[in-house]
Amino acid sequence: MKKSLSSFKVRYAETDQMGVVHHANYALYLEAARLDWLNQFGISYKKMEEEGIFLPVYELSSKYIKSAFFDDEITVETSLREKPGVKIIFDYVIYNNLQEIIHEANITLVFMDAKTKRPIKCPDAILKAMGF
Repeated sequence: MKKSLSSFKVRYAETDQMGVVHHANYALYLEAARLDWLNQFGISYKKMEEEGIFLPVYELSSKYIKSAFFDDEITVETSLREKPGVKIIFDYVIYNNLQEIIHEANITLVFMDAKTKRPIKCPDAILKAMGF
């Protein structure tokens, strides 16, 4: 399905004492890549929230294959798994400088009404922006 690529330079603060990216930082890379993915379709996370739509993470699955290190340039490939309904599912592959796969993940988020805190269907305007 629809894909995007986002690149990041690993910062020193993201690594542990061994110079390896700490596992918690992968979720931050995935979030930044997801925002890039949405932006390519003109979808603003901030505008969604201002319009009363939240998109909390429901499920996150990560597989750590190889380490990333300080000063590495990593690339996150983000793809939409299927047409969104109440849920939207993203698949991710992270590559290192050598184009080796170092991480695979998927995240399920749920569209939620900010006032009622109840799940809702993906708004038509967002589906349209995504080309559905």
